[in-house]
Amino acid sequence: MGFLSRLFGGGVAQEVIPELYQGYQIFPEAKAEGGHFRVSGRICLPREGDELLTHRFERSDLLGSAEEANALMLQKAQRMIDEQGQGIFRR
Repeated sequence: MGFLSRLFGGGVAQEVIPELYQGYQIFPEAKAEGGHFRVSGRICLPREGDELLTHRFERSDLLGSAEEANALMLQKAQRMIDEQGQGIFRR
């Protein structure tokens, strides 16, 4: 059970509530890494029907707390939306 518990985060999933910005949903999801937290998350744009465009990103920034990493992710995501708009979903 210990292995499965570590694998799935202790069995308790935290629900991430998105920040809304100009019609986009921003999901800050800091990742624990070696005692620090990596700036990470998703930007989503709801479309007609059930379609949801999603852009996932991680940055090299490592910060001392999940709260700091999530705040920086939100700033970076907003800047990305302002600069690229729906272009962030192109591959």
